[in-house]
Amino acid sequence: MDLQQNKFSEEYFDLIFDRFNAVLTGIGKKLPAVSYVAITSNDPYCVLISTLLSLRTKDDVTLKASERLLKRASTAHDMLGLSEKEIEELIFPVGFYHTKAQRILEISHILVEKYNGIVPDNVENLIALPGVGIKTANLTLNLGYGIDAICVDCHVHQISNRMGWVTTKTPPETEKALQSVMPRRFWIPLNELLVSYGQEICTSVSPKCSMCPMCAECPKIGVDKSR
Repeated sequence: MDLQQNKFSEEYFDLIFDRFNAVLTGIGKKLPAVSYVAITSNDPYCVLISTLLSLRTKDDVTLKASERLLKRASTAHDMLGLSEKEIEELIFPVGFYHTKAQRILEISHILVEKYNGIVPDNVENLIALPGVGIKTANLTLNLGYGIDAICVDCHVHQISNRMGWVTTKTPPETEKALQSVMPRRFWIPLNELLVSYGQEICTSVSPKCSMCPMCAECPKIGVDKSR
């Protein structure tokens, strides 16, 4: 395939996804924590809570904290039966665990009072919840409801710019730019793929370009040193 001629076509992104997934499978990379919670729970509330816990927290810590908390309370109604201190103890040592415990209770109150315990299935109502930004909202829509949305975190933002798919300065700009160049069927799995790839291969500092099957074609924009 002539990658330059076919750049941004479905065939191009199929190739990217196939090659990246093959590398991750080869090194035994597991699913990101929130993806695992989504598959095992099949519930938007669990996805929302796990996504909140994942912010500024390592993946293994997020998964263990999510499992401990959601085993005790997997619905908004059940969560209100826990005290803030109990939630803190269950989610520790996630980053900002005290604030996150407060937010989880606040969100659960709103969901029960305003939505009968059901997580909203649209961006506008999700980002109106305390502590919920566009990344958390989109990932909840993706993995909780199967709704097409591009969830951009630091990995998606960095790799998309590094590979020349977009030229943007912020994640919100990247989300908008990707919507115009990426076929819609790739929107949901994009975050899961690039989070894993960014953690293991296309790292923020000194990426492992020698392990990447796209090394020869990648423009490596912004990369000063690689392995």
